[in-house]
Amino acid sequence: MYPIVDLVEHQTIAAVQKLDDLDLALDSKVNVIFLLVGSIFNVADLVNQIKAKKKYVFLHMDFIEGIAADRTGVAYVAQEVRPTGIITTKSNLIRIAKEAGLMAIQRMFLIDRGAVQRGIKSVEQIQPDAIEVMPGIMPRIIREMADMTPLPIIAGGLVGYQEEIDEALEAGALAVSVGSSHLW
Repeated sequence: MYPIVDLVEHQTIAAVQKLDDLDLALDSKVNVIFLLVGSIFNVADLVNQIKAKKKYVFLHMDFIEGIAADRTGVAYVAQEVRPTGIITTKSNLIRIAKEAGLMAIQRMFLIDRGAVQRGIKSVEQIQPDAIEVMPGIMPRIIREMADMTPLPIIAGGLVGYQEEIDEALEAGALAVSVGSSHLW
């Protein structure tokens, strides 16, 4: 079993893309927040605010300004910021994050059948804690991926309606990350 399965209590994950939305996420029912905003100057404070509300926080390494999405950046995040884990499109950072004691979510953009096959092959090798598939409005592809890998799948991207969340969950997603605060 993958530990991330034990973290997710509410199957909607708040994907915070603007600092103005953080308070909405903190006051929502979600217990997992994907932080896609911040900088080296404020990210530790943002993470502490989230943790103070007893919520889990995953930083998207590609979006935090001033922190490189590389070995040193991950080491800094692990030692100084201390989130629950990271999200990244870079497969090489998954192993580095796990070695540093962080959970790691591999974000994949599924643009064609080749991307699905390459993605599955990659995650079999690096074993992230979960896969975030984008866009998250493809129930058939989510179902196929769930059949291809034992890794938990998080659907994300372009999700704007409760019906799309329900369809992704029915297709086998563990949770759905959404940026629309009315869905949190």
